[in-house]
Amino acid sequence: MKKVHIKSYGCQMNVYDGQRMADVLGQEGYVETATPDDADLILLNTCHIRERAAHKVYTELGKLRDLKRERKAQGRETTLVVAGCVAQAEGAEIQRRQPAVDLVIGPQTYHRLPELLAQAKSGRVVDTDLPPEDKFDHLPAPKLAAIVARGVSAFVTVQEGCDKFCAFCVVPYTRGAEFSRPVAQVIAEVERLAQAGVQDVSLLGQNVNAYHGDGPDGRVWTLARLMRRIAEVPGIARIRYTTSHPRDMDEDLIALHRDLPQAMPFLHLPVQAGSDRILAAMNRKHTGDEYRRLIDKIRAARPDIALSSDFIVGFPGESDADFEETLRLIADVRFASAYSFKYSPRPGTPAAELSEQVPPTVMDERLYRLQALVEQHRQEFNHAMVGRTVEILIERNGRHSGQLAGKTPYMQAVQIESAAHRIGDRVMVQIERAGSNSLFGRAVEQPGLAA
Repeated sequence: MKKVHIKSYGCQMNVYDGQRMADVLGQEGYVETATPDDADLILLNTCHIRERAAHKVYTELGKLRDLKRERKAQGRETTLVVAGCVAQAEGAEIQRRQPAVDLVIGPQTYHRLPELLAQAKSGRVVDTDLPPEDKFDHLPAPKLAAIVARGVSAFVTVQEGCDKFCAFCVVPYTRGAEFSRPVAQVIAEVERLAQAGVQDVSLLGQNVNAYHGDGPDGRVWTLARLMRRIAEVPGIARIRYTTSHPRDMDEDLIALHRDLPQAMPFLHLPVQAGSDRILAAMNRKHTGDEYRRLIDKIRAARPDIALSSDFIVGFPGESDADFEETLRLIADVRFASAYSFKYSPRPGTPAAELSEQVPPTVMDERLYRLQALVEQHRQEFNHAMVGRTVEILIERNGRHSGQLAGKTPYMQAVQIESAAHRIGDRVMVQIERAGSNSLFGRAVEQPGLAA
């Protein structure tokens, strides 16, 4: 039995890609292992969105080179593969810096893994060309046992690539132009997930609300229409989507949050900054006030919606006044959570060539202040849940014996003490207290396996 260890870095789409690579390799007789020590094939599924993420890959490759050497001394061969966005961006440079790597493949070619692994037996291979065929047409349907093992929540990529060309972002260069999967293909995958017990699906895309897939009626479907169709799949109780662009948040999608019960009241909508001058330099194509008005529309449709966002501090040329505008926007919107990072120049992006790079110490101070404000709002949002009764989808066992863990519709982690429930139940839970990262509550209804 051949064993494969897959380590995915970065976004949810990489997690999904890692699972699909496991499906491809499963047809070749590979089974997954949690550790690289006993793996015949080690695959790093990489992220290039920030400089630090790329550095982590090279550090890991140094360790795996030593492991590969040790295994060879024991008479065991190891194949080392680098996939994903670092592979797409740096290609042969990876093999130059780390000769132990046998195969480098981009995120659009992993459906060809068996063929490329066979080629790598005769010599090292780099394949980062964008193929003419759609990889999704060639991916095997995941085995039901594999889906069951992954749990009652699942990711489904419906869109890839981006045409926005934000000045700081490598996605158009590593993932290519916007592409949307056909509706029938997405529905077939969701139906298979539901057949294996999945109840919560997160639709993924680099710019997911720009989805424009070919529908079975011969028309182009929007994300809102796709979600309405997914809601008809028996067993699917919760639908989310990420990551969205403010410019593609149309009226139909906003109304969906009001009208579709399966659409969860949680929206990740990156703004990146609050200063109009910096937003223009980023090529974001929206202003701070336009974003505020959009949030007002969304909250008018779904008053209880929880909002999340992305922020970059220290974009080239960002002044103290610009940063204060970002803090003002955060104070106005009061996000339930956010991802925030110091600006990281990415080779090949317009922002990497800009002058007026912000000193690291300034970025550190700004990031600390921003994260402190976001954390204040996150804790206030979580503590406001105490005393409320909400539906929890039980996803796994908790940290301690007798505990079960799940999520609220607002993406908050919840722990309950229960011997009567099991994974897959949807349970009404009264929230009794809020910890630093989790809510704690008790079930207030009899267990019932979700339909």
